[in-house]
Amino acid sequence: MNVRDVLPKDAIPSIDTPTFSDAYFGSDDDEVLVVDGDPPRAYPIRILSYHEIVNDTVDGVPVAVTWCPICWSAVVYDRRVDDRVLTFGTSGKLADDALVMYDRETETEWKQPTGEAIAGTLSGRQLTVRFAPMMSWETFRAEYPEGMTLQPVRGTGGEPGSPAEIYDMEPYREYAERETFGLYGMRGEGDPRSWARTDIDAKTPVLGVEVDSEALAFPVPEVEARGGIVTERVGGTDIVVFTTTDGIYGYENPGFAFERREGGVYADGTRWDPKTGKSEDGRQLDQVAQRRMFAFAWQDAHGPDSFWGL
Repeated sequence: MNVRDVLPKDAIPSIDTPTFSDAYFGSDDDEVLVVDGDPPRAYPIRILSYHEIVNDTVDGVPVAVTWCPICWSAVVYDRRVDDRVLTFGTSGKLADDALVMYDRETETEWKQPTGEAIAGTLSGRQLTVRFAPMMSWETFRAEYPEGMTLQPVRGTGGEPGSPAEIYDMEPYREYAERETFGLYGMRGEGDPRSWARTDIDAKTPVLGVEVDSEALAFPVPEVEARGGIVTERVGGTDIVVFTTTDGIYGYENPGFAFERREGGVYADGTRWDPKTGKSEDGRQLDQVAQRRMFAFAWQDAHGPDSFWGL
């Protein structure tokens, strides 16, 4: 693991007192990370790209909503470790081009895509992943009409520029479209990284699922090529993965034979919503902990043989 200092600690400030509203200043097609709750909460990637960590509490559960713009890695973690509730900040370090978080209670450092403590008092410990799908804000508003959206902390007064100007996604979109990746691809610093594979691009988005120490990533193009539905067994658990026009979603599969017809997903005599895992007859697929990121970041963490379908 290659760990290097890039910025001063907390140079990218976490959001520690988040506020929410039913309004959003960005575009309908902006991606958001969704945490189920009462009400559900959306965390726009536009805001996360400039803060990377939101320390929040949802229905009494302390969570860290985290995002690494270099890895395109979106993961929500439970902030509880043993009898401690941790509060996370940005360390200013990268581990294999991935955000390294630190907790302010013990100064332990944690690799963001994996949730593993890589240095400090809690070294070797693992954060628990929460189910948190990504979708467009327009989809979030349609699927969760009662949902609330994280509000910006900059551009709301006392400084020039509107939130839309300050939280500008264009630099990050440009990075996502470049062939180069890692810190060099983002900022032109350090040495460019090589990618020897031809079966998957370094920046292919994947949905990573980990069950009982077994890890498998589902590349979006591979799932799409099979009609947007695939089933697999991971760590002894049956998984079903769906793709839609604006996302990829994974759930536990109770043994149903899902199929697409008449513009929808059907199984066990009813129609299912891939974005929420809910059926028209009131059932709910069990959630499975998942992470979404670029393929290179998943391979850095789990090796070249950890991709489904390749």
